[in-house]
Amino acid sequence: MLEISPSKPHSADVSSTAQNRHWRHALWIGAMLGAATLLGWLLHDHVSLTSQAMLYVLAVVVLAYRLPRVPSLFAAVLAVCAFNFFYVPPRFTLEVGSQENVLALLAMLVLALVISHLSTRLQARTAQARLQTRRALQLQSLAGQLVAADSTQTVLQLGQSALAQAFEAHDTWLLVHTPKGWESSSPITPSPQHPDSTLHDGLHHCMRERATLGPGTGRWPGLEAWYIPLLSHPSAQAHGAACIRPAAASDEDSREHAQALCALLAQALQQLAASHALQETQLQHSRQQLESTFLAAISHDMRTPLTSILGAASALQEQGERLGATEQQRLLDTIHSEAIYLSQVTENTLELLRIRRQPDAVVMDWQSVEEIVGSVMARLRRQHPQRTLQARVPAGLPLLRANAVLLAQALTNLLDNALHYSQDQVELEAKLDTQTTAPCIHLSVKDRGATIDQALRPQLFEPYSRGDMAKQQQPRGAGLGLALCQAIAQLHGGTIAWYARPNGGNRFTLSLPMPLQPQEPV
Repeated sequence: MLEISPSKPHSADVSSTAQNRHWRHALWIGAMLGAATLLGWLLHDHVSLTSQAMLYVLAVVVLAYRLPRVPSLFAAVLAVCAFNFFYVPPRFTLEVGSQENVLALLAMLVLALVISHLSTRLQARTAQARLQTRRALQLQSLAGQLVAADSTQTVLQLGQSALAQAFEAHDTWLLVHTPKGWESSSPITPSPQHPDSTLHDGLHHCMRERATLGPGTGRWPGLEAWYIPLLSHPSAQAHGAACIRPAAASDEDSREHAQALCALLAQALQQLAASHALQETQLQHSRQQLESTFLAAISHDMRTPLTSILGAASALQEQGERLGATEQQRLLDTIHSEAIYLSQVTENTLELLRIRRQPDAVVMDWQSVEEIVGSVMARLRRQHPQRTLQARVPAGLPLLRANAVLLAQALTNLLDNALHYSQDQVELEAKLDTQTTAPCIHLSVKDRGATIDQALRPQLFEPYSRGDMAKQQQPRGAGLGLALCQAIAQLHGGTIAWYARPNGGNRFTLSLPMPLQPQEPV
């Protein structure tokens, strides 16, 4: 459990702050009433008593706008006393010489109190409107930040920061339940004001009841804190809870704002849980596909060659002395060719499983197209000396960011398929394409065999989804080899596509993006 201690103001700091605030209020009152008195004194011989009274009324209006209710009311009474002392006959006393002046002073006092009260209410409503605006902006900002949150810890940090910003003079706790257990963004430690057991009980109880507890909620009103569950909607399961202390029953707006913050956090946690569940489902589906692919490889493309190898080996073992040299050579050729085919199927299957399970583990480096094509062509010419293989690779092709082994295996699969179902020449052509927005290199394998039916194109690169390809005498394992070619192309950020050639035959094109070339060392 991660714990961060909330900061609390010391009593000495609170007392010092209150004294400073009182001194500021006193300075404001002395300055404004002193200015009104001085200005009235300067204008005493030129204006009437009523005009001098208006100077104090003006000072009361300014003080009512700047000061809280109690200091502004005190300033209103003090302004009437100052006006009576300095200007109402007999001057420099608090006595009132005539009944008319008594009425004037009483009217001035009532006017000053009314102005002070109205100004204070206006000030309070203005402050409340500003507070509501700040809270609305905070909710909007938090919602935007939670969209990019990719972990529960990030949501906790954002939630704790939002609560601390919204309730600066309060202690806040945030507790959520994750697959790994309970996680907290702030400490849950015993204290005289808030024992550890009470905090734990309040957090877990509000999660069980899916309701806010504390002052003004009708549930556990004797508490000094609000306990708010993290709920995306009322019928949903609580993802956690928040605690805010101290709390007042009359502060309904603050409680609603805290509930809105907790609702945003709950929605973010629910989205994370849904995203994790989706990823787990996709991972499970991918694992099932891998298992199905491996089982299909064993049952579909390994059983037949193993049967041929066992049959030929048994014939040689049991009847070798009675077989002629030609028949013995035929059986040996069968064992050799089926073993080579079995090795290719096994290699393709294992590579396909490895790429799909751990694509990030494949190491990429700068590779030369000429070298990769040359090594592939040399190996296939040794395996098929009676066939005609032609490679066309222009000089000066840029380097590719690739895995040489996987790229060579993809080209080997394409060429091997072409050799199996085509008796004519097979070509491998490399071409640089700079006409598109993203330059790339095309590696095309061309043959003059039977053209693949257009209806088979959608499932052409799916493992063992050959459909009616068997009717066209397609080679064994072609589906797995093409699926591996597609996986290798996607791993390199490229594509693979099939095209029918104009005069018959097929063309498989592997298109790989051309990245920025590495700079030569100076």
